[in-house]
Amino acid sequence: GTGGTRSLSPPPRRGTFWKEVHGGGGGGLNVWFLFMPLLPGNIVEWCLPEDVNLEGVEFKSMASGSHRISNDFIYFRKDRFFGLACFANMPVESELERGARMKSVGILTPSYTLLYRYMHFLENQVRHQLQYPGQYTPLEAFFEDKKAVLPSGGDNLITACPGRALGPTVNRCCVYPEMKITHPAGCMSQFIRFFGERIMVLWKFALLRKRILIFSPPPVGVVCYRVYCCCCLANVSVPGVGVSVPELRPFFYINVADIPVLETELSYVACTTEKIFEEKKELYDVYVDNQNVKTHRESLQPLLRLNSADREKYKKLSEQRQMLVYSQNVNADCSSSEEDLFILFFMEQNNRIFQTLSEVAGSADPTLTADHMKAMGLDPQGDHSFLVDLLEVYGIDAMLVIDNPCCP
Repeated sequence: GTGGTRSLSPPPRRGTFWKEVHGGGGGGLNVWFLFMPLLPGNIVEWCLPEDVNLEGVEFKSMASGSHRISNDFIYFRKDRFFGLACFANMPVESELERGARMKSVGILTPSYTLLYRYMHFLENQVRHQLQYPGQYTPLEAFFEDKKAVLPSGGDNLITACPGRALGPTVNRCCVYPEMKITHPAGCMSQFIRFFGERIMVLWKFALLRKRILIFSPPPVGVVCYRVYCCCCLANVSVPGVGVSVPELRPFFYINVADIPVLETELSYVACTTEKIFEEKKELYDVYVDNQNVKTHRESLQPLLRLNSADREKYKKLSEQRQMLVYSQNVNADCSSSEEDLFILFFMEQNNRIFQTLSEVAGSADPTLTADHMKAMGLDPQGDHSFLVDLLEVYGIDAMLVIDNPCCP
C-alpha cells in the first residue's frame, strides 16, 4: 500500500509556506476544487476562486478505475498549473449513488514542489465531504487563510524546506536548487526496491530526455512518485550542460484527454492507468508496464540490456544505502536521508560523464576512447549506443572511436 509513504507528509505551515509554493514570491493564486462523479461524467461540485477554468481536471482528479479502490491521491498537470487531488470512495445505501459515494478534493498551484504539504488536509477534507456532503466551510476557511499569507520579505527558500522529509541538512537546496526533495520520505527507497537494477535503464532514458510513460492500475499515487523519481535521475550541475536539450518535465497522471498536449511534447515523464496508451506508440519512446521497461524504437533497444558497468553502479548505490541505514541505526545519524543519497548519486554520475565529455570536446584531439568511457563509469562496449545518442542529444562535438564494439 501507499499509506506508509503518505503518513509522513507534514501538515501545512504558515509564513514561508506561501512563498515556497509560488516559487519564491507572488506569481499566481491557489485554486481549490471538489469533484463528484455523476453520470455521464464527473462534475465540479465546488471551486474557489469560482471563475477558474477547470476543464479536464474532473478526469485528472479521479484516475480511471478508481471506483474499484477506497482511496488514492493523484498528482497531475493542468496547463501551467500542477495539481494534487485526494480521492475517496464510501459505500452508501443509495440507489441514486449506485451504492457508492465518491469524491475528490484537490488544489492547483503554479509549482508542484510543495504540493504534498496539502496532503493531510485534503485527505481529511475528502473524508469530511463523504460524510457531510455540501459542508464547504472548512475548505472556504482554509482557502481564505492561505490567500491571506503574503510572501515574507527576505526569507530564503531554504528556510521553508519540510524538516522531517528532508532531514536537518537543508543546505542541499543550494546544491541542486532546480530539483528540491518534494515528496514524503521513503518514495526514493520504494522506487529503488521496485525497479532494482532496472533503475540504470531508466537513468539512461531520462538522461537522453526520452518520453517515458509509466502504466499501472490504480492506486496511482505511488506511481506519481515514480514519475518524480525518474526526473531526479537526470540532474546535472555542470555549468552549460543541457541548455540546448528539452527539460525533462513531470506530467504526473495523464489520461486520453491529454493526447493533444503529449503529441507536441519532446520530453516528459508521465503515468497512466489507461491501457489504451500502449497502442499509441507515437506518443512515447519508453513504456514502463509495472516493472517491465520496454521501447518500440529499434535504435533504443540496446539500452534495455544491463551491462557490467550498470551492475557495478547499482551495487555501489546499494552499498551506499546500506552504509547510510547502518549509520542511522547505530549512530542515530539523521543528518542525511536516502533521498539526498539517491539524488546526489545520480547527479555525481551525470556530472562525471559531462565533465569528461566537455574536456575531450575542448581538447586538441576530441576522440573518446575506451579509457574515457571507463573513467565516466560506462561500459566501453555495452554503452556504445548510449554514448552515441548522448553526444547527439546534447550536441557535444566529440568522436567515439572504439575498436570492434560487440554490438555495432
